[in-house]
Amino acid sequence: MRADRPSHTAQRVALSRAAHQLYDRPKILEDPIALRIIGTQSEQEVHAHRQRFDTRFARHLRAFLVARSRLAEDALGAAVARGVGQYVILGAGLDTFAYRNPYPAARLRVFEVDHPATQAWKRRQLSAADIGVPPSLTLVPVDFETERLADALRGAGLRTAQPAFFSWLGVTMYLTRAAVLATLEFVAGANARGSGIVFDYVTSLEGLSFTRRLLARALLRRVAALGEPWQSCFDPRALAGELRALGFTQTEDFGPAELNARFFSERHDRLRVAGPGRVLSAQL
Repeated sequence: MRADRPSHTAQRVALSRAAHQLYDRPKILEDPIALRIIGTQSEQEVHAHRQRFDTRFARHLRAFLVARSRLAEDALGAAVARGVGQYVILGAGLDTFAYRNPYPAARLRVFEVDHPATQAWKRRQLSAADIGVPPSLTLVPVDFETERLADALRGAGLRTAQPAFFSWLGVTMYLTRAAVLATLEFVAGANARGSGIVFDYVTSLEGLSFTRRLLARALLRRVAALGEPWQSCFDPRALAGELRALGFTQTEDFGPAELNARFFSERHDRLRVAGPGRVLSAQL
């Protein structure tokens, strides 16, 4: 992404999460801050233009976005229950967990990592919405072209001798395969046993049905037009093997069928996951 502007896709994701709070019942992700953080003008647009969020494409995308966040936060809850006290959000965008964190600062310290331009934009959004930065949160700006993630996190106070939980949502598809594996290697190699990660990735479009392939290609065209094209995809079986080779001992992979069975099976509002996106949970 360009150094002088925030991520367009982060803005789009935040709008979808905000729309979920207004238009979907029951909610998969309870997020009372989602509408505030997008800003007054964007909030008014979400209220005024429901039809934009009621197309098949918008519903499928929104379902995946809220399901992946819910999976990450559920996995975080399990990690905290087993004693993990550090949470790192890679590519945080306008993620709101740190501002509705139910855990006391002594129990869970949160690190938000993002590109400096996107993080500066988020600070402006927070200030405009009168959302304070809690003492349990450390904002970590990282320019991956000039800085190493490990150095930035250690400098911000991450204690690698103690386990940490990572979420990495909406990022891997915009990176090269080598960059994705390098980050997973850092999580596996520089953090204590008991650490874990939830991240999403995309598979090849060739395995999709004709309709789902059309929807996925429409999304590809949109993000490419915004200057943020997809660069990598993974085969689920091969990726599971690579994670095991890195030292992850437990993995669980959720595709559209698993996500729909877990979150959307009893719904009657056509909110369902479809497409090449998958969510993977892994633990050391």
